[in-house]
Amino acid sequence: MTDTGQRQRPKESLEKEPSGEAVGRSGATRRGGGDPATRGRTTIADGVVEKIAGLAARDVVGVHAMGGGLARTFGAVRDRVPGGSKSVSRGVKAEVGEVQTALDLEIVVEYGVSIADVAHAVRENVIGAVERMTGLEVVEVNIAVSDVKLPDEEDDEPQGRLQ
Repeated sequence: MTDTGQRQRPKESLEKEPSGEAVGRSGATRRGGGDPATRGRTTIADGVVEKIAGLAARDVVGVHAMGGGLARTFGAVRDRVPGGSKSVSRGVKAEVGEVQTALDLEIVVEYGVSIADVAHAVRENVIGAVERMTGLEVVEVNIAVSDVKLPDEEDDEPQGRLQ
């Protein structure tokens, strides 16, 4: 075999029909093996689902914060470190399978709101966002209310010295 420096052309070159389908010189339509959506796998990391759920839960009126007291304190300190980023997944734990996911959320509610109504709204918002964005079926959303934010209570998040 001699090397001519040129690429070998396939024995049957393909031409494009006006419809965009590849057609061989023999006139037979060639396809790449079925529906493009079935050619490969998509995996979604737990952290992706946790971020989506965290943002959706924070959008609900009556949710003051996410996570338990210690997690919020450490998170607030981490948020203040230069170069650090706010953790939108704080207070959210996801278990992601191939087609389903289950979520555990820990929230702090505002004083005076109905906890049952807030939990219901959080479930609806989180399930809608996660299913719409990931295509996964949300089988359960467990909500733990770890605290109530009182009107005269200061936030756990430390304030900077300069204001």
